[in-house]
Amino acid sequence: MRPVRSRVIQWGYDPGMMTFLKSTLDKLRGPIVDDAPDPLRAHLPLAALMVRAARSNHDYDPRQIAMIDTVLAERLPLAGDQSAMLRREAELLEAATGDTVHLTRAVKDLVPLEERAALLQDMWRVILADGKRHAEEDGLMRLVSNLLGLADRESAFARQRVQAGAPAS
Repeated sequence: MRPVRSRVIQWGYDPGMMTFLKSTLDKLRGPIVDDAPDPLRAHLPLAALMVRAARSNHDYDPRQIAMIDTVLAERLPLAGDQSAMLRREAELLEAATGDTVHLTRAVKDLVPLEERAALLQDMWRVILADGKRHAEEDGLMRLVSNLLGLADRESAFARQRVQAGAPAS
């Protein structure tokens, strides 16, 4: 029997990042404690939820990636390429988090109820950035709006605002 050789992907393996992802996943099991040295990392579940929205139809389009970066730059105090760095970390977290419930629970701890409709609109901006709407995306948005404590109607209004070209709230 041949021994199994482990390969490390040279372009992406970072032991520190793996430790960070494990601690972030542990935090997703309970309320987010804002004790991170980098306050932007507290927004990682929010960014991961946007990545999940973009990946929900199994086509992670470059236009959706660019829209995630744009939304993060608009919503958070980011400078330069910090939105792209946050998105890349969120991609790893999203891939490691199997359940949307964990992400939305963390986002609920981060985003007050009165701001969650704006979050739905941002997610629709990401989803529709590729110019298409898919059944998987619709299903994810129904689930997310419910898990965030919002009605399907609020998600539909958010989508309609995005389709009408309304500015982000």
